[in-house]
Amino acid sequence: MKVTFLGHASLLIETAGKKLIVDPFISPNDLAKDINIDELEADYILITHGHQDHVVDVEAIAKRTGATIISNFEIVSYYGEKGLNGHPMNHGGKFTFDFGTLKYVNAIHSSVLPDGTYAGNPGGFVLMNKEGKIYIAGDTALTMDMKLIPATCGDLDLAILPIGDNFTMGYEDAKIAAQYLECNTIMGYHYDTFPPIKIDKAAATRYFKQSEKSLLLPDIGETLDVDSI
Repeated sequence: MKVTFLGHASLLIETAGKKLIVDPFISPNDLAKDINIDELEADYILITHGHQDHVVDVEAIAKRTGATIISNFEIVSYYGEKGLNGHPMNHGGKFTFDFGTLKYVNAIHSSVLPDGTYAGNPGGFVLMNKEGKIYIAGDTALTMDMKLIPATCGDLDLAILPIGDNFTMGYEDAKIAAQYLECNTIMGYHYDTFPPIKIDKAAATRYFKQSEKSLLLPDIGETLDVDSI
């Protein structure tokens, strides 16, 4: 299982012979100018919630690749009306796809699509298969519900958490989240894209080093091999 950081909260996950893109916000992101959405391949697109900085490139990628959109019922229905393929989920439910099992879990945030359409409740995903087990938090505050993830899904290999503060939890709360998740390896995302979420990366790394948790901050375009972290 490989995870490539595409900037902001966007990811490319390659696992079980499939390619999953998460929350594609790439083309308007000046920090991700070296990523060309017309060259990205996707079998699935996972959407945590409806905000523009998580969905702006969904239609372009889905129309070109024929990718199946996985999100909550409201978001999948919205894109279904545009003729795009989708698989709806809701909180607490899981489904086994050809790349592994996904569980849709709680997030504390807001959610509306760019045109004002109601986008249901925000969420995150736990991806589980023989190659690894990762949690993709989406945009969220620190929540006690995170304690349910190891209880219901088992040990995580990697947790991908927002650390930019202001709109989501910051890196201080993310370290507490790591404890709740019982996960030693955290990848940070959703930071630096806009002025309100710029962080001191060195300070964030030092803060995590005070515990047994490690914080990974890959460069945009950098790939992590889940098996070797």
